[in-house]
Amino acid sequence: MHRRTARGALIVGVAAALAVAGCSSKTTDGGSSETSGTGESSALSIQPGVLLDSAGNEVASTDVTDAADPAGSGNATCSGVSLAMAGALTGANAALGQNILYGAKLALDKHNQANPNCQVEMETFDTEGDPQKATQVAPNIVSNASIVGLLGPAFSGETKATGPIFNQSGLPFLTASATNPTLTENGWTTFFRGLGNDNSQGSVVAKYLTGTLDAKKVCVVQDDSDYGVGLARVVTETLGAAADPACSASVKTGQKDFSATVSQIKAESPDAIWYSGYYAEAAPFVTQLREGGVTATFSSGDGTNDPEFVKQAGESANGAVLTCPCVPAPAALAEQYEELNGQAPGVYSVEGYDLTTIMLRAIDSGVKDRAGMLEFVKNYDGQGVGKKYQWNDKGELSNALIQIYKVN
Repeated sequence: MHRRTARGALIVGVAAALAVAGCSSKTTDGGSSETSGTGESSALSIQPGVLLDSAGNEVASTDVTDAADPAGSGNATCSGVSLAMAGALTGANAALGQNILYGAKLALDKHNQANPNCQVEMETFDTEGDPQKATQVAPNIVSNASIVGLLGPAFSGETKATGPIFNQSGLPFLTASATNPTLTENGWTTFFRGLGNDNSQGSVVAKYLTGTLDAKKVCVVQDDSDYGVGLARVVTETLGAAADPACSASVKTGQKDFSATVSQIKAESPDAIWYSGYYAEAAPFVTQLREGGVTATFSSGDGTNDPEFVKQAGESANGAVLTCPCVPAPAALAEQYEELNGQAPGVYSVEGYDLTTIMLRAIDSGVKDRAGMLEFVKNYDGQGVGKKYQWNDKGELSNALIQIYKVN
């Protein structure tokens, strides 16, 4: 793993965890995978395609020139305040959490270099994406009074498990990646989602499959995570008659043998397959589909949209359609990110950067506690990298865009 030491950013408690986990040195923005699932060389990569609005209409990409700068004015003064990040930094889906953390690290580095009198630390808490482990670390986060804002949790299941703890403590928690729609139906007043939820992603995905890809029959397969179940429900409902119940299937997180599901799908000869889950299972699943002679288009969401999917699936990932309610990093930011972190940005890296920037702007404005951070975020209205950040009273973004990617 290649990581350069942050010049000004202070990330506490993460180096050892990442050294154990290792990390992908590839990118969803054009980098290539070094190995295929069989150990052979592969030049496949995840490439961004069209950007769609909530109705499934293509949106023209524009160069953002007024994105909030974490460096601010350079005159900020602060003391006794810090931030935290919670998410999977080790384990099967660690790359997703690392992408968020490295985005935050870049924002912190810019801020701390520019503001010598306001050095903000970010303490990291590795949950492995496991709700049970997340509930074990949550008390450590809320008991630290210096932590005025949290980036995370990263996954929907762990967010559901820990949300009551963070909300009760008055700690604003901003997720860069947890997309289950029900998270904003819990009455939490300190939760903010930095991307579109699965209602927006799932409905657009379904319209894309039946519209642009002209799929008449789609097999929807879901894992047993809160994320996978919620996203599959929306996709299935929006697909309507195109969702073939004869080949809908459920699998488990951690599963590696998908032979029964492959046989079920092969018997139905679908035009496309939608998988709701994470790359750790998506990679062996698509590999076994191709080995079993299933040639239907493989499609999946943001949980699969990581270079590790391509690295682990190899040539079997070729042609896969992946989606995300997140945005790819523009060239200039990608260059800065790679220079600092030793790897290119991936899915959620931009959201990690933007949400950290918002919390840093709050601190620079004089925020010294959680109540002040909450008020700042609730009333925030500003441009980030690729999207605008402004939340409704439930913590959902006022606008949501879906990026379509393809592996080729």
